[in-house]
Amino acid sequence: MVSRVIPVDPFDLVVFGGTGDLARRKILPGLYRRYLAGQIPETSRIVGAARGEMDDAGFRAFVADALGEFLPEAKRDGETVGKFLGHLHYVPVDARGEGGWADLARLVRRDVVQAFYFSVAPALFGDLAERLHRFGIAAPHARIVVEKPFGRDLESARALNATLAEHFDEGQIYRIDHYLGKETVQNLMAVRFANILFEPLWNARHVDHVQITVAETVGVGGRGAYYDRSGAMRDMVQNHLMQLLCLIAMEPPYRFDPDAVRDEKLKVIHALQPVPVEDIVRGQYRGSAKKGPGGEPSYVEDAENPASRTESYIAMKAEIANWRWKGTPFYLRTGKKLRARASEIAIVFKEVPHSIFGEEEGWRENVLSIRLQPNEGMTLSVMIKEPGPGGMRLTEVPLDMSFAEALGEEGADIPDAYERLIMDVIRGNQTLFMRGDEVEAAWAWSDPIIAGWEARGDRPKGYDPGSSGPEDALMLLHRDGRRWREIRE
Repeated sequence: MVSRVIPVDPFDLVVFGGTGDLARRKILPGLYRRYLAGQIPETSRIVGAARGEMDDAGFRAFVADALGEFLPEAKRDGETVGKFLGHLHYVPVDARGEGGWADLARLVRRDVVQAFYFSVAPALFGDLAERLHRFGIAAPHARIVVEKPFGRDLESARALNATLAEHFDEGQIYRIDHYLGKETVQNLMAVRFANILFEPLWNARHVDHVQITVAETVGVGGRGAYYDRSGAMRDMVQNHLMQLLCLIAMEPPYRFDPDAVRDEKLKVIHALQPVPVEDIVRGQYRGSAKKGPGGEPSYVEDAENPASRTESYIAMKAEIANWRWKGTPFYLRTGKKLRARASEIAIVFKEVPHSIFGEEEGWRENVLSIRLQPNEGMTLSVMIKEPGPGGMRLTEVPLDMSFAEALGEEGADIPDAYERLIMDVIRGNQTLFMRGDEVEAAWAWSDPIIAGWEARGDRPKGYDPGSSGPEDALMLLHRDGRRWREIRE
């Protein structure tokens, strides 16, 4: 298979927060990979903008170091790196003052595609948007990209939407969620809507339940102060897991069009039922038993808040009140310092109405497993006859489609989510970006859940690093006669 690189028009991309961690780890290396693939036109400009005093040469050296750290040597062709660095510029900018804006206005062209990436704190979104217009930088066709967190509740999300709407139309605003840029997430839509096999089975009549897991092995060390004001619910469930749930549960859009897709996702969020307290488990990781060098700090040590009631783990059972999904539970869980780094969507199908082979033959449910990381791919478990003589003994086998194996070299080199999403911004395609009303609806569902445990003064349950989370989380499924899938890479 030969990958098609969709060309884009010449552009000027300004990355506010261009020397920050996200730019260094993801945005700038992703842009280099797109340049290496031949997708970025030679007349395009990439401009870093931040508070620090730096010139073009300093910024290019900064980016060269980032490429050396975050890209494999095979991708760092010396000549190509040099050409890419030649497209980079830097302007020191005071987001809340006047400094640097006139220089930026002279550098950014109005006759090419303009994109402004707000890789900064949400408190600066309004200041940046206002100055882009006041200094005549943003053309009528300009696009802005805003990173999460997009608010910390419904009220703040509405305020942010209103602030951005003062300066940009909804069609110019790209609220990025990198999970939607993952190859497997998009393949979920292809599996559902491009194959006759699955869509007739994609409903409460045939699906027993759905599990969505995003497990991480790292703690919150280094960003404990931020995370303690957020927690797993705000940091992961309200956005990432919500988006995955919507893609699983949504009705077929009338076409693969940005607003058609987002309209159907919005219907799912509106259909989500309030979650009772008994269907929620919150956890906080403990420290390791080993003290001193080699020992792992607890969550409260990482957060530097001994009285913290913020969750580093959350599991819940969500219900969707519509014709397609009534009675089918969606179990969501995410957490820090778990036993493996793994993200998986598992659609667990119901038992056959009647087994002709008897219960003793070891029947197992069919499961469609969609792996988002670390090894993107899909697996469908099916029952077959165990080879050899001795009667009709059943065994479970996986029909495995690892992208790296199925698609060869091309599948092993899947573009990073940020690469795809930034190029979608340049192309003007909003399909994989959240709309303002979608964000607000997600917060409207999440806020009462958060307000509930804050009003009750609930404390998260402790769990050991390297485990699957609090033992109480097991009961969410056990009392329903189900069990969590094992967390493993």
